[in-house]
Amino acid sequence: MKTARLHLLLYVISSASVLVNTFEPITTTVVLGVSAALGRTIWNYFHESCDPKWIAFNATGLEADLESKLYGQHIASRIILKAVSGFMSNDNPKKPLVLSLHGWTGTGKNFVSQLIAENLYKEGMDSSFVHIFTSELHFPHSSQLDTYKSQLQQWIKGNVTNCAHSMFIFDEMDKMHPGLIDSIKPYLDYYDKLDGVSYRKAIFIFLSNAGADSIIQTALEFWKTGRNREEIELRDLETALSLSVFNNKKSGLWHTSLIDKNLVDFFVPFLPLEYQHVVQCALAEMKARGLKPDKKVADQVARDLVYFPKSERVFAVKGCKTIESKLDYYT
Repeated sequence: MKTARLHLLLYVISSASVLVNTFEPITTTVVLGVSAALGRTIWNYFHESCDPKWIAFNATGLEADLESKLYGQHIASRIILKAVSGFMSNDNPKKPLVLSLHGWTGTGKNFVSQLIAENLYKEGMDSSFVHIFTSELHFPHSSQLDTYKSQLQQWIKGNVTNCAHSMFIFDEMDKMHPGLIDSIKPYLDYYDKLDGVSYRKAIFIFLSNAGADSIIQTALEFWKTGRNREEIELRDLETALSLSVFNNKKSGLWHTSLIDKNLVDFFVPFLPLEYQHVVQCALAEMKARGLKPDKKVADQVARDLVYFPKSERVFAVKGCKTIESKLDYYT
């Protein structure tokens, strides 16, 4: 798609250049100016830029996606929708939006980040304004921590300078070197500008397995007492979650000033998924592949997963993470 756009752009500019040669010298300057302006207009039309044509938040779309595509996460859906909608509707936010998503693997943390990007940027996750950092890939060596801090600061500063509405996603926060994320604390704070750059319209999302144990414990307690998981509310999890993350030495947020200074706007818990949610994931994957959703196949896929507690088989150990590969086996 991008290649086709580029070819069309080059064709139109080339055509404009041919037109220049057909005019008398006295009008060439005027035509050149028109040609350059036309070229810029066409380039901005086809090439992603930091303007409303390419960046426009769709609150209705995000709400619909969270409701129809994210399974078993009533708390996360509610928080994400309110947090992102409130932030994007504010023309003059006091600080960047900082979300910390926590939960066991396969519960939807990465997927939610994708949904936010798809309803904010025309190019979705392919947008040049969405930046993803993975601890083991981008920050593998603890001996180079100071170098990583400097590089991360420069990368964020450069990209926010280029576009105020930039999004930064930090995956595997539980594997990040303690202290690294503190290097970007000034960018998340209540500053109008830092060295002439305002970071207040940027979005920062941290993804982590840290704190999952406290979330699972709460979900198990509700299940054991016969209470519905939809009865679990943020207040049942938030305090224990933030303390668990802050005091976990294996968390990139261990003793971080981001928490100490209350710069994380929301700690978003993702509950462990049950059998019914895995079935929904399987059916959704079939639909995404252009297949007719088959409940029998979805049940087979769901039954093939590992659950805990072992005897009761309540929660899927890997959530929906292995659904794609499992579905390949059954279809």
